[in-house]
Order: sequence, then structure tokens, then C-alpha cells
Amino acid sequence: QVQLVESGGGLVQAGGSLRLSCATSGRPFSHYAMGWFRRGPGKERKFVAAINWSGGTTYYEDSVKGRFTISRDNVKNTVYLQMDSLKPEDTAVYYCAAGQSPVATTRADEYKYWGQGTQVTVSS
Repeated sequence: QVQLVESGGGLVQAGGSLRLSCATSGRPFSHYAMGWFRRGPGKERKFVAAINWSGGTTYYEDSVKGRFTISRDNVKNTVYLQMDSLKPEDTAVYYCAAGQSPVATTRADEYKYWGQGTQVTVSS
């Protein structure tokens, strides 16, 4: 049973920081790319960040560049999203996703497994 479980969401004021974690199990973690997506109120699910199998390649959505950092620990089988300088428009449910190859991708349809999501709310 492959599981991805997000944690670390919550309520924070604009300008604050949060670190999301995604703990994985049931699959060889280090073989696959990982990603973060989010769904804001009244919005579609959108790409946020992705990281390849080794952590050497990362991609970011334009609005989070310079503020968010994706990383992974292949010993702990965990991927992280460090979110700094948070803005109200970052408010969303954040989802962790596991890919089907070692190569990072921004496309949601190239991810096979998904977590349940964690709510991030940024107040002004």
C-alpha cells in the first residue's frame, strides 16, 4: 500500500513561514520524482514545485520562485516544502505527489500517487 501523508499546514500571517512535510511508505522512495501541487478557493489544482530523484533538479511555479524551496531526504523517505514570505494568495490545500520516473515533471497527469492534502491559510 503506497501512502503519502502531508503535514505541517496551518494558519499563518502574511510574511510568515511554514514547512510542509510529506512522509511516504510502501514504495522505493529514492527512485522517483516528487512534486507539490495546490488548490486554492475556487481554483483548479496547480503545480507548485517538483524535485527529481536525487534532489539535484528542481522546478517552481513562477509565483513561488524565491519564496518556496522543495527538498527531499531519501533516507527518511520524506519530501519537504519550505514556504517563506507567505502571501494570502498562497492560501490553498497543498498536495504531495509521487511520480512514475526519476525525472522531475510539472504535469499533474504524470504523477501516480497523491496525498490527502493539508490546508495552508495565510491571513493578511
